[in-house]
Amino acid sequence: MRDTRKGILIYDTANKGFDIRFGLEEYYGRLHCGECFEVQVKGKWVPVRIELNFPDKWYLVGLPHVDLNGLQVRI
Repeated sequence: MRDTRKGILIYDTANKGFDIRFGLEEYYGRLHCGECFEVQVKGKWVPVRIELNFPDKWYLVGLPHVDLNGLQVRI
């Protein structure tokens, strides 16, 4: 079984993109288009891929209308 880490999706205004926060000062690093991970929706882990739509609209493939900021994720 692979090691997974849980965190929270946050928007990084300096980089204009999303990151995963694992702790107070621990981050994954900026997420890029095409990166895959899982998000928790109604108690279940759902595999997703993050993408960027013009102009600067981030979304999750499979969950296009979900607010990304604050989602619990595992990667």
